[in-house]
Amino acid sequence: MNHPISFVGAGPGAPDLLTLRAAERIRHADVLIWTDSLVSPEIAALAKGDCLQVRTSRLTLEEVVPQLIEHHRAGRHVVRLHDGDTALYSAINEQICALNDENIPVEVVPGISAYQAAAAGLGSELTTPGLVQTIVLSRAGGRTGIPEREQLHHLASLRASLCLYLSARHVEEVQTTLLEHYPGDTPVAVGYRVGWPDQLLEVVPLNEMVEFTQRHDLIRTTLYVISPALNRSTSRSRLYSPDHDHLFRPKR
Repeated sequence: MNHPISFVGAGPGAPDLLTLRAAERIRHADVLIWTDSLVSPEIAALAKGDCLQVRTSRLTLEEVVPQLIEHHRAGRHVVRLHDGDTALYSAINEQICALNDENIPVEVVPGISAYQAAAAGLGSELTTPGLVQTIVLSRAGGRTGIPEREQLHHLASLRASLCLYLSARHVEEVQTTLLEHYPGDTPVAVGYRVGWPDQLLEVVPLNEMVEFTQRHDLIRTTLYVISPALNRSTSRSRLYSPDHDHLFRPKR
């Protein structure tokens, strides 16, 4: 019986941020079809020596899918390796739909996302009691476009912890829109190649977001986390409060 094709999230870059399941699938792959423009070569190098590796940075969907089908039907264990988490901007949906049409089974293995790695790298929590309890993941419009109801000015009006992917090319417009809703001194974590050896991860005020981006010539693989929670707060969760009872710590 053939293995299902495994769609695996490689996480933000560091091999030791792979999930155990992701690492296992990579190590046992007969064929690794991977996004070489965004996935660390160190992760692809975890595959066994005789694994056939196919790089996809120059391929179209119409060139990738037939290879998935061909190798699966030949009885090989195929791993389709994407950067980050498979649930975010990974373009797995159209591939899985094509495989479903061929009655080929798939499994999806999630990965850590860059926003999680960035928060961890800063030793920060993005939800602070009494300040912000919502995290929004989105992007600037660009060539792909954004539905009207998800335009940045709507999302920014929440003043939540806002994580923006794929937005560095539009940073001037982004900063202008955000300043209509967030104070200028709101902290913004700017992460470039988060999880890679050459990672850049710094916190700047919102009103310096454009200047910082342009000074470091950031265009791609850049994440912005705009959040009042990045300011250290003494607010504490009710979870561990002595006067808060719950299932595992009932009232005495």
